[in-house]
Amino acid sequence: MEEKIEIEGQSMDIVEAEFLTIKQSTARAVEAGNAEMQQVCALSIDSEKAEITQGAIGFVRANELSMNQCISGVSMGEKTDVNFSLCPVAIGRDEAEVKRSAAGIIIGSNVEVKNSASVILIGKNIQGNVTTLFDWKSALAITAVAGGIYGFLRLLLKR
Repeated sequence: MEEKIEIEGQSMDIVEAEFLTIKQSTARAVEAGNAEMQQVCALSIDSEKAEITQGAIGFVRANELSMNQCISGVSMGEKTDVNFSLCPVAIGRDEAEVKRSAAGIIIGSNVEVKNSASVILIGKNIQGNVTTLFDWKSALAITAVAGGIYGFLRLLLKR
């Protein structure tokens, strides 16, 4: 693995480096110790520390993750910070901070949400103002009802 790489305006397959800076590029997979990315499109990112600005990422995993003005499929880390972004799944094992963003599912031990919207929000300690469609109790109730209806219909259709 190379020590330090700076890339601008390229299309790459797999990039590995200890310190990585990418601007206006695309990559299939990124693996780095410390990654700073601006205007990047990537399928997957695996990093100790990742700072992404204006990116489109399929799956990102980092111990410390900071996303600003991004779209991502799944974002997970020990400490996850999502700002002005769209993220269907945001997971912060220790801490999840979501500001002015839209998320499908937010999961974290300590969750801080400011002026954001989510479908499902799961957390031990939740702070801030969020518009949530389901909390964990209503999500559990809807799942139980849907499972009961599905099971009942399966019994009826077997006859």
